[in-house]
Amino acid sequence: GGSRCRWCRRAGGDPITATARTTMTSTSDKAAATLTVRAAAERLGVTPRTLKYYEERGLVWPSRSVGRYRLYDENDLDRFARILHLRSMGFTVEAITEILKRPLETPKGGRKHLSRQSLNEIEHALQAQVAALDKRIAGVRRELNEAQTVRAELVHDLAYVAGRLAGEPIDELLEQRRSLVKPARAARKTNA
Repeated sequence: GGSRCRWCRRAGGDPITATARTTMTSTSDKAAATLTVRAAAERLGVTPRTLKYYEERGLVWPSRSVGRYRLYDENDLDRFARILHLRSMGFTVEAITEILKRPLETPKGGRKHLSRQSLNEIEHALQAQVAALDKRIAGVRRELNEAQTVRAELVHDLAYVAGRLAGEPIDELLEQRRSLVKPARAARKTNA
């Protein structure tokens, strides 16, 4: 589908390297060209919450008014537009964070692009994030297995108590418990 922001409609080529033109030329223009969060969101075709989300993620740093209201200038809007365009192309916030950390190069007569070194740095950073997530997933799996083991043991405990409450003979219940303990111990020894 098409994107709603002005940036996404006019950007062509590689979404990683596409940038908007900055229209501000002086400090006095900057003060006059700031927008509130609502006006900036309207101009970009998104909700104010979307803009706040990217600020919370550390991707944009708007200035603040005396009353602590967020104020966005053209550079902020261009950065937001680039973020929105990258998101519309399916890039994760993590990848966008890495992309925005690197400068764009402009060869003579060419389009802006990331250098090979920047692309290598982005690749390395994303690989490190994947490795960290793999490690975290492995830890969660171990924790899940441990929780499932404890749950299974508790079900047996619950069956024993329920049997006692139902008046089943204690000797039969204890024999059932013993038969459950042997396979559980054998399984633990093979897992250790």
